[in-house]
Amino acid sequence: MGSASRQSKPSKQGSGNPGNRQSQTERQADRRARIAELRAAEQKRDRRNKVVVFGLAGVLLAGMIGAGTWIALDAKHDKDAKEAAAKAPIQGVQTWDNLSRNHVETKVTYAQTPPVGGDHNPRWANCMGDVYDKPLANENAVHSMEHGAVWVTYNAKASADDIKKLSEKVKATPYTFMSPYPDEKSPITLSAWGTQLNVDSASDPRVEQFFTKYVQGPQTQEPGASCSSGVMP
Repeated sequence: MGSASRQSKPSKQGSGNPGNRQSQTERQADRRARIAELRAAEQKRDRRNKVVVFGLAGVLLAGMIGAGTWIALDAKHDKDAKEAAAKAPIQGVQTWDNLSRNHVETKVTYAQTPPVGGDHNPRWANCMGDVYDKPLANENAVHSMEHGAVWVTYNAKASADDIKKLSEKVKATPYTFMSPYPDEKSPITLSAWGTQLNVDSASDPRVEQFFTKYVQGPQTQEPGASCSSGVMP
């Protein structure tokens, strides 16, 4: 029985399967390749995003430049139109030259109704888009026109719609003022220093032309002088 042969067991050392070691190596290589692939895709995505961002920035910049150019051109167009309107004659406008400009505290007899210039009170009527529902003293109104204001007046022949339309125009326009003037012959009269226009309707296109040309226009005796802090009736 002691002579029974002993069968030797295979040693664990060196028993690893070479095939398994090769699979692990391949897996590591595949993992490295996958990581490299993901990094390359991420870099590609970053480059694409940068292109999109720079492209959008370029479009926005071009739009801003285009908008700025349009605004500048539009402003120039408005300026050119205003200068052209200021030079263009307005049919029916009457003018007077060499009007006196003395300050007086007494009543003044004027040659025009409403007056367009001459001696006047030291205090002007407020004329920063002011609309009065009562007549103004001529002497105060004349002083306002010396400062470059346009004076809009009307009598009982002016319609309620015309009065409303003119009121809205005056309220939106600094260096203008408006008041009733019962004694004038025309339903509506527009006056500036040495200048006057009579119209029958507020819709007459010459009203807009008169405002454009004579609000702080070339007839102004004291450009930029105040039209606020004056007197009110």
